[in-house]
Amino acid sequence: MPSVHTLGKYALISLASILLAACAGERDPAQKMISDIDATVAAASADAAKYAPDQLIDTQTKLGDLKASFGRQDYKAVLAAAPPVLAEAQGLSGAAAAKKAQVMQDRSDQWTSLSSTVPGSMAAIQSRIDLLSKKSSRKLAAGIDLAAAKSAVSDAASLWSKAQGAFGNGNLDEAVSAAKDVKARLDALAPTLKMASPAAAAPAA
Repeated sequence: MPSVHTLGKYALISLASILLAACAGERDPAQKMISDIDATVAAASADAAKYAPDQLIDTQTKLGDLKASFGRQDYKAVLAAAPPVLAEAQGLSGAAAAKKAQVMQDRSDQWTSLSSTVPGSMAAIQSRIDLLSKKSSRKLAAGIDLAAAKSAVSDAASLWSKAQGAFGNGNLDEAVSAAKDVKARLDALAPTLKMASPAAAAPAA
């Protein structure tokens, strides 16, 4: 008949086996959850990094915590914490898409405004340069560097063509950025030609 000591030893071995089996049974589901979250975050990261960076960082931090728990073989903790993290990861694409749509709408509105004012401002400045270049306007043109002004408006025109090209290619970010640069140049050029805001002097459409 086995002694109490022997029975106790067998009981401990049996308990250890049960615990190991339980851990093994939790390990694969925990690993799959982490893999699913990892893949979901990776798929959304490009747009999320640009349009929902804070949300992406938060999800990545939580994913890192899950991986740390897995590394400690705390599979139960992984399985308990993973579902909400997976839900957050799945929400990254939607959040990024919504923000992207908002940004693109803002860019579109900015382009509409700039494209309706920049050409007129440029035409007004060119008309001013043409006026100041006449012999009859020598007194009015005194102290004005017309050569520099002509070069500046030419550069602005080239940049405006670049903006239009970017818009035509669907690159709103580049188009708006270039258009804003053109506007800034024209606004800075106007006072050097002794004229008011180029927008105010622009001819009516």
